[in-house]
Parts: sequence; structure tokens; C-alpha cells
Amino acid sequence: MWKYEKKLQCPVDIKRPNARTAKLIVSLMGGPDGELGASQRYLNQRYAMPYADIMAVLTDIGTEE
Repeated sequence: MWKYEKKLQCPVDIKRPNARTAKLIVSLMGGPDGELGASQRYLNQRYAMPYADIMAVLTDIGTEE
């Protein structure tokens, strides 16, 4: 069995999001087929989920990737 704790390992406080910098970081961290690309797909899919439980799971998977 495993114990599930819903918390980030390192808390993040983003003051000003910057899409250009985010795009650069994604390309540097493995491109579309890398771990960060998979993480971004999970986080983007969460917005299309009709159920809050599934949305929370996709958010958690995306942050852990």
C-alpha cells in the first residue's frame, strides 16, 4: 500500500507568468516528447474534465511529472 499526501515538494510562488520564458524552458527540458512535455499535457487536459476528482488527479500527476 501507499500513502497519498496532496502537497508539493517545493512550494512555488509565481508573481508574473511569462509564456515566452515557459516555452523556452519546455524546449530546454526535453521538448514535446520529454518529461516536461508529458507534464504539460496532463495539466492542459485537466481543463476539459467535467469531474473535479479527475481534474485533481490530472493536476497531481502533472505536478509530479
